[in-house]
Amino acid sequence: MCFKSNTNNQGKAIVSMSKICCELYFSSYGVARRAVLRIGFVFLLLLASLNMQAQKEGKLVPNLKGFDEKLIHFGFLIGVNTSNFSIIHSRAATPENDNKPRYAEVLDLQPGINLGIVTSLKLRKNLNLRVLPGLSFGQRDLSFIDTDSVRYDPLKIKSTFLEMPIMLKYGGDRNHNFKPYIIAGLNPRFDLAKKKQNGLLLNSFDLYYEIGAGFDSYLNYFRLSTEFKISIGMRDVLNHDGTGELLDMPYTQAIDKLTSRIFVLNFYFE
Repeated sequence: MCFKSNTNNQGKAIVSMSKICCELYFSSYGVARRAVLRIGFVFLLLLASLNMQAQKEGKLVPNLKGFDEKLIHFGFLIGVNTSNFSIIHSRAATPENDNKPRYAEVLDLQPGINLGIVTSLKLRKNLNLRVLPGLSFGQRDLSFIDTDSVRYDPLKIKSTFLEMPIMLKYGGDRNHNFKPYIIAGLNPRFDLAKKKQNGLLLNSFDLYYEIGAGFDSYLNYFRLSTEFKISIGMRDVLNHDGTGELLDMPYTQAIDKLTSRIFVLNFYFE
């Protein structure tokens, strides 16, 4: 009976994660985001197949018994992301743009990749401090349009972030080989690929706060964790001094504030 209850919980968790992905899939963020989520679906299906295989083999004994009692453990992560900007327009009319304001918008978002190392320290039962240094790669396409509906060539803003997430992970009680959890923390990011764009100059450093949820699956030889989180930038990343080029000033002056949003689906192997 215990094994049956665990099976139901695992199934509910997979269905719940699938519903989240479905809602994101049909949102308005574009084709690129859908491609990212397809990868997530593949991992979810893989996890479901592993659980079903364990059921067929009748493995009533929990895998990795005592894993959560370790003071410290290590691992690695791989994931996918898609990035966005939150834009506050200045509505400024400038002589360089025939005294007409320009408006910025993000076009279809592009998929990115996350790679990192996991260091997890147990603070108390079900509460861990996690440090996750790594790299993330992404791209945002920013387009400008004026009041005459004239659209300018999009700016392809590519980023390579050196990041250091510091997270608190709080989990529920383990049920056989399954354990849900929530996470929250801060993530300083430094853009190694920062350079002068045609029209905009962005600042290298930003500080993000992150929230998310996921679940741990205890397999034979390692623990696989599936996690979705939202990363929200706290700083204005636009350099308002501009690029120094007169023709680029309308782009900078069109934006009053530019902040980052990143959606991340990570898979941890510990």
